[in-house]
Formats: sequence, structure tokens, C-alpha cells
Amino acid sequence: MKVLLLAGTVEARQLAEQAHELRRVELVASFAGHTRAPRALPCETRTGGFGGADGLARYLREGSFDVIVDATHPFAAQMQRHAVDGACLAGIEHARLVRPPWTATNDDHWVDATDVVDGARIVGEFGVPRVLLTVGRLDLAAFAGLEPTEFVVRSVEDPDPVPFAAIATLRARGPFTLDEESALIDRYGVGLLVTKNSGGNDAKLAAARANGIPVVMVRRPAPVTEHNFADARDACSWLASLAS
Repeated sequence: MKVLLLAGTVEARQLAEQAHELRRVELVASFAGHTRAPRALPCETRTGGFGGADGLARYLREGSFDVIVDATHPFAAQMQRHAVDGACLAGIEHARLVRPPWTATNDDHWVDATDVVDGARIVGEFGVPRVLLTVGRLDLAAFAGLEPTEFVVRSVEDPDPVPFAAIATLRARGPFTLDEESALIDRYGVGLLVTKNSGGNDAKLAAARANGIPVVMVRRPAPVTEHNFADARDACSWLASLAS
């Protein structure tokens, strides 16, 4: 059974490592190319887009794939839709592997945002002098024009360009510790955190909670497929059942 894995996340790497042990599964992983140096996987890999759902369906048919597993970032909404549509056009199985979202505790002060544009609107209403932005380098444009608010921007890759005057642009890859996140908040006098509900390591949320800092939490896209997995082991078991 031949499987296309849409990769780029920790969950994708975990699935690739586990599926590598399945004798009847041939895995090919695809990276979108947004991260310049993705970590190596124990399978054949490719990099780049497909040309929309039609191009993906053509690739799936020409490659004789049987299954596609979308393990892209929780906010890769366009790729999620293309994966579902491409699988449907190619007539193959489709699954989504995505980590669980964060949930607020009684001690958190979260403000829900429907998307990054709504998040920027909320930032403007808060009027906080210093804001930590961890929404990724591709979604910064929504926060332009919010002066005199000052931003600290952190992303895995260098944002180019930054569409506003950031007081600090930090390139860093997690996971981070609670002490590291608290030190960052203290160093820059951060009074508000803006992030996407990506799930995973929550040290920045714990630091915001400990420092009494509100969080603008951008809601993740709703699931769009029947087979949804939050754990690579469950996704791997599903693949094993299909291959048996």
C-alpha cells in the first residue's frame, strides 16, 4: 500500500518513523517548502506544491497512491482542503493527523479570535504597549498599522519583510521552557500574547498565566475529513489495518 504523507510537523515525523516498521506500507513524505531545512524522515521525500487539488489528484493517480495522510500544521487550511478534494478526485482514502488544541484553565485570560485579522482587531482594542506575536512569519501583515503598539515577533524562519517596526525579531524553534518564556516576557515588558491554537508545547501559555498576561488565541480551522487522529500511533494503526 502506497501512502502520501503531507509532512512538516512533529506528528508527521512520528508517523513516518512508526510507519517505517510496517512491511506492507510504502511511504512518501511531501514538504510544502515553507521551512528551509526540514528534519530528515526515514522515507522518500519531495518538496514543493502540487498545483491545487487537481494537481494533487494527478500526482496521486500517477504515483499509484492508495492513501493520503495530511499531517500538516493545524493552520494549513488551504492544504487541508486540497488534500480532501485531491483524495476525492483520485478516489483514495484520506486521513488527518493533527495534535489536540490547547484548552484554557480557570486561571487563563484568553480572548477568542476567529482568525489573524480578528486577532489584530482585538490587539488594537486592547491598546497594550508591548505585544508578543507568535503567529508565524506568513501572517504578520494583519498587524500592520497598529502603532503605537510595539511588537516582539518570534518565528521559526526569518520573517521577510516585517510589515511594521518590530522592537525585536526573534528566530527560534521550540520547544521552550517556562523559565525561557517568562524571561522573554520580562525582558521585553510584554503585556499581551497573540498566538494560534496550534497545540503542543504550552510553555508560553503557562508563562502568560504565571505573569497575569492575557492571550489572544486564534481559533484553528474546523476538521474537514471523516478520519481524524490526534496521535501518530492511532494513525499508524489505521494504516496497518488498511494494509492488512
